[in-house]
Amino acid sequence: MKFLVLKNASFEHLQIAFTEWLDILGYNPQTVYNMPHNIREFLHFLEQQDCNQINQIQTQDYKNYFNHISSRPNQRRGGGLGNVYINQQIQALEKFYEFLIHKGTRGIPPVTLKQLKLDKGNFTVLTQEEIKQLFEVTNQETPHPKQEAFNARDKAMLVVFYGCGLRRTEGSSLILDDLNFDRRILHVRKGKNYKERLVPFSKSSSKILQEYIYDYRPQLIKSQKESSLFIGMFGKSMAGSSLYGRLKKLIVLVENTSLQQKEVGLHTLRHSIATHLLQNGMELQKIQRFLGHSTLESTQIYTHLIPKENGE
Repeated sequence: MKFLVLKNASFEHLQIAFTEWLDILGYNPQTVYNMPHNIREFLHFLEQQDCNQINQIQTQDYKNYFNHISSRPNQRRGGGLGNVYINQQIQALEKFYEFLIHKGTRGIPPVTLKQLKLDKGNFTVLTQEEIKQLFEVTNQETPHPKQEAFNARDKAMLVVFYGCGLRRTEGSSLILDDLNFDRRILHVRKGKNYKERLVPFSKSSSKILQEYIYDYRPQLIKSQKESSLFIGMFGKSMAGSSLYGRLKKLIVLVENTSLQQKEVGLHTLRHSIATHLLQNGMELQKIQRFLGHSTLESTQIYTHLIPKENGE
């Protein structure tokens, strides 16, 4: 939808200003690129409804737009648009409303659309022994100093995605300033639905992270200005796909056929820590806060994995 033509110059200007606002606030590049395109589709829809001034927006316009995208066909794969895409549109509208209020626009109603439920489906959970094996494989001795640094980084990766339960984008977006070792707190600045949260980490996790940051990360960076936590082989920030590739390589190194046959991604580590915390008796509400779930319902998907007592 990024190629939709806007006839209204003020709408075109709004999209540009919205993009710059997101960038100034520090949202990750993918969000800065995609979200304004979502808003462009909304502005194009308004034009089709003869709404050419932003302060003319009514609550019904949001509802009509929701009905429009809910019934619009998927141009790439056929069928209708998925719930994930529709929810992204709703999130974009909410953030656009926040932008308009920030710039002083008055008289427009807030977005009250409810996001659609997503089918959680089945997901893979690693055992605590398999997690232990992944950590152990990063301790393998190597005669190459740089490989030793990569091993330390991979162990820090396991701490972030398993020990702290971060989502893929949350982990790959981390910078050094997001870690507070005095309080043992990790600051997630750009969580799901653009929410921030503070995630605690253990003493052992703190030791692993500090060892990587102070002893090994300097060997990997090419510029002292580089602030990203995870550094790749070319001395620059690692994308989520690169971190996923490292996890897959660790799995290959672990001599566990059962583990190697599982469908594992970075989110698997998040599912695994949530399940393990529940198995170890942590209250569901605390796990909800730890994971950054908006509702308890999202956290309850893990309860069916826990054996019920007394055969119930």
